[in-house]
Amino acid sequence: MRLDLFKKKAGFLLFRRTPFTIFVGMNTPTPVPSILIIYTGGTIGMMENPETGALENFDWEQLRHYVPELKRFGYRIDTQSFDPPIDSSNMTPCDWQKIVHIIEEHYDDYDGFVVLHGTDTMAYTASALSFMLENLSKPVVFTGSQLPIGQLRTDGKENLLTAIEIAAARDDEGHPMVPEVCLFFENKLMRGNRTTKINAEGFNAFRSYNFPPLATAGIHIRYEHQLIRRPDPARPFKPHYLVDTNVLILTLFPGIRRDFVEHVVRAKGLKGLILKTYGAGNAPQELWLIDQLKALRKQGVILVNGPKGAVGIDKISTFVLGILLVLVTVAVVLNLMHSRDGRAIMAVRDNRIAAESVGINTTKYRLIAFTVASALAGMAGVLYA
Repeated sequence: MRLDLFKKKAGFLLFRRTPFTIFVGMNTPTPVPSILIIYTGGTIGMMENPETGALENFDWEQLRHYVPELKRFGYRIDTQSFDPPIDSSNMTPCDWQKIVHIIEEHYDDYDGFVVLHGTDTMAYTASALSFMLENLSKPVVFTGSQLPIGQLRTDGKENLLTAIEIAAARDDEGHPMVPEVCLFFENKLMRGNRTTKINAEGFNAFRSYNFPPLATAGIHIRYEHQLIRRPDPARPFKPHYLVDTNVLILTLFPGIRRDFVEHVVRAKGLKGLILKTYGAGNAPQELWLIDQLKALRKQGVILVNGPKGAVGIDKISTFVLGILLVLVTVAVVLNLMHSRDGRAIMAVRDNRIAAESVGINTTKYRLIAFTVASALAGMAGVLYA
């Protein structure tokens, strides 16, 4: 099923505050950073109902009441909220489109964007938007919390304040410090499409396994400049809205039945299959499995090898199945979307991703790329890019 651009009348409300400027000296106005907070839902924006004890979404106009520290920034901070806010377990590609639309609509009005999101699917959304916001030149920082922002021990306040500071940060030349989609949680700023949720209890809810943090927040925020992606100044910002959801994940396990696999791979309209394999990317060398996957490749279905292991995966093993099927990684999906000439594909080699010319028409795969990448984010970013 292909999801086209959602209608603008889709429900969400916009709350604005009057922009302001700080004046230095007598007559010299100095524009202050402007940040748009996009609240989609999630624990951070909930309060406990005193009668029922249930967590309920509160009006984000109350934000400044619960986070008075916002005034100390001196930034122009506006908020826009989904109406109604949604539980992140209900997040869909249509909601990704809504976030992209909000960012595109206000791209020239703000210096950075902070997206407040429930933790369950935050990694999926951050990964998808990293592909949907092509050649992004402004920060889009995802964050949330494990405890509601109104509770005494909430982690939401620190996450929110630091995310805003990162979104507003500029280098000495006035360029954004982190012009990409990223996720901030528990003192770590991580690349959006390298992050996965690992903890439902502790405040360190997310981890980027095989890619180091882009920044670490302590007394100061220490940025790893050599790791941060930079936009191509010769190309414009290009939002994407078309998403193809004809993607499945197949988890391999000892004793997996042939008839079950055949049922999965025969799904109508299948365009992408993610294989959760063993170890460094190994799979059973059953001829029936090899034949099934070879048939999918002949049909033009994208196959992605997503090993279950979280750390220490340097390269895909050269086992028989891998040689026969040309299994690809999340880096391929990223390359398929951004390839300019339609001929580049990535291959893992010596702990790095090396480009090879294979003559692939990327137009066919662009719609599916966002969904595949997001699905992989729910597993773990286990391969280097």
